Amino acid sequence: MRKLYIVKTNKDFENIIINGTCLKNRYYIIHHIPNNLPYDRFGISVSKKLGNSVFRNNYKRKIRSIIDNYKKHYNNKEDYIIILRKEAINKPYDLLEKEMFSLLNEKKKGTNDEKE
Repeated sequence: MRKLYIVKTNKDFENIIINGTCLKNRYYIIHHIPNNLPYDRFGISVSKKLGNSVFRNNYKRKIRSIIDNYKKHYNNKEDYIIILRKEAINKPYDLLEKEMFSLLNEKKKGTNDEKE
């Protein structure tokens, strides 16, 4: 994933979480909000409560890989914050990939959207 497609600043994270729409399942919480850019941006958050930095970075790499594999499906010109939940720990990559893709497909259908 190129740096251009990453949400980095704390201000942007807060804006997306506070003003965006939320999607949830057992493994992820995804906040999203439209942006004025010709591409999507993604921010990934893995809590310190889940493990040390090696563990967190490993899961961030997995999530980035999932995003790169399905980038053509996300072309909505939105910013996303993806938060990993505790239930996702020690789950196989295939399951994490399937769950994220199904959650984002629900977003396309317009179901499971709730304002926080």
